[in-house]
Amino acid sequence: MLPAVVKLCCGISYPHLRSMAGLQRTAVAVIGQEITHFQRWRQMLPCIGKQLGLSYNDTKPEQSEDELFYLQQGQEAMKKALSILDDKDGWRVEIAESNGDVICSKMVPGVRKVFRLEADLEASVNELYDLLFVRVEEMHLWNPSIQQIKILKQIGPQTMVTHEVSAETAGNLIGQRDFLSIRHSCKQESRVYLGGAAIQLESFPPQAGYVRAEDGPTCIIIQPLERDTRKSHFTWLLNVDVKGWLPTSLVNQALPRAQLDFTKHLRRRLAASATLG
Repeated sequence: MLPAVVKLCCGISYPHLRSMAGLQRTAVAVIGQEITHFQRWRQMLPCIGKQLGLSYNDTKPEQSEDELFYLQQGQEAMKKALSILDDKDGWRVEIAESNGDVICSKMVPGVRKVFRLEADLEASVNELYDLLFVRVEEMHLWNPSIQQIKILKQIGPQTMVTHEVSAETAGNLIGQRDFLSIRHSCKQESRVYLGGAAIQLESFPPQAGYVRAEDGPTCIIIQPLERDTRKSHFTWLLNVDVKGWLPTSLVNQALPRAQLDFTKHLRRRLAASATLG
């Protein structure tokens, strides 16, 4: 109901837009962004409600308090990451590859510089979901930048807590890091959303020998290409605080390159799978 009312109001006021002051125009732009975010998030609510074991009139989830806490953390990370992607203002191209891969960046107030990768991949949505979420502990087998990923807690099929350790590879400007993260997935119609963020666990403090970096909120959106549903469009919001004493300029150079490297390794894994299968 809210989007319909706001659209109606905007439609009525359209003839007066050219005479509006700058502040009023900004307000209309903000309203438009909020509508876009609200509509996308509303589309995902049935999926989220199903994961929680809830109907919209039911306030008694079947999960334990701990499970519900992790689900809520994962959903909140997804919501915040999508709000960053939904805001179309301020993005600028960092890298444009000849194969069509594009990385854009923007400064998010109160956060940091974030990076958005757009790429088309030779795999279905389900293949990528299986590789990037269901079999996340196997990622080190095809991505040399990762030493290991271990699932510490599994909260149903859509939510998990993982510990990830990056590999000590040549040319890694940032150095070895470890991450403790909540990971959450949501399937909505033909799309898959993978969200995540850093989480704190008293039972798993920072490990000796590593700098504990912090993810997020971050997310990946995988959707089939209209022209060929056997292929997918891949959107990746990278939002990470690497911690440590590193120049910001160095970090902002290294992160988009890391996205391209990840995509390169992912393509090799998909090509190898296609050859075998």
